[in-house]
Amino acid sequence: MNVTRWKSHSHPLLAALGIVTGAAIGLSLFTFGYAKGAAYLTNDPAACANCHVMRNQYESWMKSSHRAAAVCNDCHSPPGLIPKYGAKLRNGFFHSLAFTTGGFPDEIQITGFNHRVTKGACIKCHEDLVTGIQGTRGYQEKVDCIQCHARVGHQ
Repeated sequence: MNVTRWKSHSHPLLAALGIVTGAAIGLSLFTFGYAKGAAYLTNDPAACANCHVMRNQYESWMKSSHRAAAVCNDCHSPPGLIPKYGAKLRNGFFHSLAFTTGGFPDEIQITGFNHRVTKGACIKCHEDLVTGIQGTRGYQEKVDCIQCHARVGHQ
């Protein structure tokens, strides 16, 4: 019957799957170690400057007024343990993919997801001010702080 034939061919397929899975896990662990991935799990802003495309953002944050009030995670990670590390995992995957493939611009650009996270952080920290602006100007939707104040956190 075909069951015997299938069993005889399943071992090479399982071996190939094991090799591919092992290689993917090994490459991921190597990349995590090489890129100092554990540093990204901390709240240290210097970790964000591990890659050269973030050096300007880090240096400009060091000179900004937000340095005394907020670190990178305060503005660029959603609140809550699971959303924060979920966003870090998502961003870490796409950052490592971009660096591995060379598919990143020299001047880093914020994604739509990260723009929404940062906009939410602005509104959370400056809620009284934002509410006042919305009330006096009759805004029907949330204010997009970043649209006018794009260089506040990074000069």
